[in-house]
Amino acid sequence: MIDRDDITGLILAGGRGSRMGGVDKGLQAHLGMPLAMHALLRLSPQVGEVLINANRNLAAYESMGAPVWPDALPDYPGPLAGFLAGLEHCATPYLATVPCDSPQFPADLVARLAERLDADGAEIAIAATREDGELRLQPVFCLMNATVIESLIRFTASGQRKIDAWTATLRHVAVEFDDARAFINANTVAELRGLQR
Repeated sequence: MIDRDDITGLILAGGRGSRMGGVDKGLQAHLGMPLAMHALLRLSPQVGEVLINANRNLAAYESMGAPVWPDALPDYPGPLAGFLAGLEHCATPYLATVPCDSPQFPADLVARLAERLDADGAEIAIAATREDGELRLQPVFCLMNATVIESLIRFTASGQRKIDAWTATLRHVAVEFDDARAFINANTVAELRGLQR
């Protein structure tokens, strides 16, 4: 069994927000609170400590009460840069990641990922949901062994940025969650409004 205190949680808030007009997505209001704050409140009880990955408005994120680390790589290269920043500052054996724009992710997300990671002897456990009968990975919702940092450094140093291509190189396990709605994210202003219904 993996102890909760052995897991650091990472909120990924380092994107460009290009589909939302370039705004800082994690700071957009949802039910009276920034999206990233929803993620922080939901993730905190599931892990030992929480970090935030952000590349702008750092003071606003720091005011949420968690350490904030920018991408380890330049030019907003995507979630893997956030993973790398999290792993570089993770003082526990495991790192769990969630995006800042999915405020309804499961309250037992990390526990279920940890159970399967441990049982399968995997390096990374990735949440998955069914869509039209197909199992679809939700790769930004994952739990990884901190030892994968060396693999990730090599992968990103070679110029690669695709999250699925990297996780495919690891011993990985997909963990199916029944409620696909829990993983809905707000990429656009319309989707953010939709979350509030």
